[in-house]
Amino acid sequence: MKEQKATETPAKIIPNDHLANERTFLAWIRTGIAIMGFGFVVVKFSLFIRQLSIALNEEVILPEKGYSSVIGILLVALGAVSVLLAYLRYRNIERKLLSQTYYPSFKLSMILTIAMLIIAVLLIIYLLPSI
Repeated sequence: MKEQKATETPAKIIPNDHLANERTFLAWIRTGIAIMGFGFVVVKFSLFIRQLSIALNEEVILPEKGYSSVIGILLVALGAVSVLLAYLRYRNIERKLLSQTYYPSFKLSMILTIAMLIIAVLLIIYLLPSI
């Protein structure tokens, strides 16, 4: 019988790894959608408060030009970027799984965590004067 070399052995494809990769991708997609939704709410909340004040015939509580629009747009952009990065990460991991060269990387998780912490600090700074 002829022996096979290690390089001739077909790659062993483990469905669980690929399914876990897909679940992780979908979790990142949900996270991106949640961040975008939160950004939308931040932008629209100041408009809601202004309309509510007008409907109740009271003085407008918020200044005419606030930072909620900027913060909300940044959150929507961050959500969109996280969706794009999720797709790129998914494809990269899929290639590595198929070639059996996968090693874990925490760069994307670290980047998103730092970005969310920065946005949280900015939101806290923005909301502190309203106390």
